[in-house]
Amino acid sequence: MTTERKVILYIATSLDGYIAKPNDDLSFLSIVEKDGEDYGYADFIKSVDTIILGRKTYDWVNNHVKEYLHPDKNSFVITRTARPAIGRTNFYTGNLRDLISGLKAEQGKNIFIDGGAEIVNELLKENLIDEFIISVVPILVGNGTKLFKDGRPEQKLELVSVKQFDTGLTQAHYKRADS
Repeated sequence: MTTERKVILYIATSLDGYIAKPNDDLSFLSIVEKDGEDYGYADFIKSVDTIILGRKTYDWVNNHVKEYLHPDKNSFVITRTARPAIGRTNFYTGNLRDLISGLKAEQGKNIFIDGGAEIVNELLKENLIDEFIISVVPILVGNGTKLFKDGRPEQKLELVSVKQFDTGLTQAHYKRADS
């Protein structure tokens, strides 16, 4: 028996709910950087074979990370502008619900939602995120890009686990209550 692929949001946010400061500034994440600590990322990334991210997130990664971290995974960059694929990176201009439905119909590992906020909130409107792994960084940034925007339906969640780290980061893992 095969298990259904899950769509999992794995993301970090400030305590006041921002995933970036103004101008897409992610510098606040550095306050929890610690040699040898990846907050479970290596194990998580082994559980996925597909990554979905927005074009702004993709552009940020391209400008700040010398080599894309996961060339072995299928990536779908959600964009309004069609572009040819680059290796296993596809630029997707279609309906997000159709993409998720198609991916879930295929055999494979889980699907990683890597951001940003626009993609997360579109998926929430359609109730398409199965699990949430949210790392809370101990800082109040006060302004920027909110992870969760208003205007989406209420969704009940069940707590799977909570982990605390000596850097002050807390990681909460939830699943949809109806999944």
